[in-house]
Amino acid sequence: MTILVTGAAGFIGAHVARRLLDEGHDVIGIDSLDPYYDVSLKHDRLAWIGEHPEAARFAFRQADIADEVALDAALAGARLTAIVHLAAQAGVRYSLSNPRAYVRANLAGHLNMLEIARALPGVHMVYASSSSVYGANTSVPFRVEDRVDRPISLYAATKRADELMSETYAHLYRMPLTGLRFFTVYGPWGRPDMAMWLFTDAILAGRPISVFNGGDMARDFTYIDDIVTGVVATLARPPVDDGAAKPGGSVSPHALYNIGNHSPERLDRLIALIEAACGRPAIREPKPMQPGDVAQTFADVSALTAATGFTPATPLEDGVARFVAWYRHYRGI
Repeated sequence: MTILVTGAAGFIGAHVARRLLDEGHDVIGIDSLDPYYDVSLKHDRLAWIGEHPEAARFAFRQADIADEVALDAALAGARLTAIVHLAAQAGVRYSLSNPRAYVRANLAGHLNMLEIARALPGVHMVYASSSSVYGANTSVPFRVEDRVDRPISLYAATKRADELMSETYAHLYRMPLTGLRFFTVYGPWGRPDMAMWLFTDAILAGRPISVFNGGDMARDFTYIDDIVTGVVATLARPPVDDGAAKPGGSVSPHALYNIGNHSPERLDRLIALIEAACGRPAIREPKPMQPGDVAQTFADVSALTAATGFTPATPLEDGVARFVAWYRHYRGI
C-alpha cells in the first residue's frame, strides 16, 4: 500500500508516517513547511522519519495543499491506496490575528484534498477535525451526536466546515471519508505553541508561565502514541456505503469520531506534573481566559472504541515525564 500523509512534517503527521513505516507501508509525505512556528523543528521531524529502518519507503514532497497545481504536480504518477489528511493551519489564538491563513489552508486546502480523493474511487481518506468544533457546548462529555453550530473561533469554524464539505462529497460521490476530532494531543516532537512545550520551556529557563483563568480549566490531554494508534486503526476501517447511520449521523460513507483520552485533567495538575518532571517550580502569572478558549474539553470516545477497539493507554503523568525527557534531550538541557 502507498499511503499519502499530508502535514507529514507536523507533530501528528511525523508520528503517523513512522507508524505506517513500522507496518510496512510505502508513505508519501506532503508538507508546505509553513513558518507558523520554527521550520527547523519541521526539518528535524523529517530527519527523524529518515532515521527509521524503513525510511527508503518514505518520499517527501514539499507542496502547499491550498495550491491545487502544486499539489497535483507533487502527486503526479503516485498510486495511492489511502490518505491521511492532517495538513492544516493550527492554533485557536492565531486565527484571531491571521484569519486568511485558515481560510486558505483549512478550507481551500481541504477542498483540494477532497478532489484528490474523489479522483481515486474507493480510496479511504481520514482527515483531521478538532475538538474545537464543540465551541460553546457545555454538556460533557462531548459526543459526536451533539450539535456543533456555535464555534467560538475561526479555527473551529473552518474545521466544522471541513466536516460539512466532507459530508457533501460523501453524499454526492459515495467516497469513504472519516473525520477525527482530536483532543489536545501532546508528546515528543510536539508543537511549540502548545501548553506542554510552553510550560516546560519556561520552567526550565526560569521564566514565568501564563496561567489562564486561574488554572481553572481542564483538557482531555491525549498522548501522541495513543492518537496514532487510533488514526491507523481508523484508516483500516473505511465507512461502508450501506445507508446505515454512521457515528456523527451521516447515512453516506462518512463517519466522525472523537479521539481523546476520555479523562479531562485540570490545568493546575498539568503544571504540577511538569514541575515534578523538570525538578523545579513554575513562576505563575495569572491571566484571564483568552478569546476563543473554552473552560473544559472531554471526549466521549465510545464510538471510536466500538469501531476500532481504541483504548487510550497513557496516563498523563507518564506522558508528561516522557515529553520532558524528550525535550531536555532535544534542546540539550
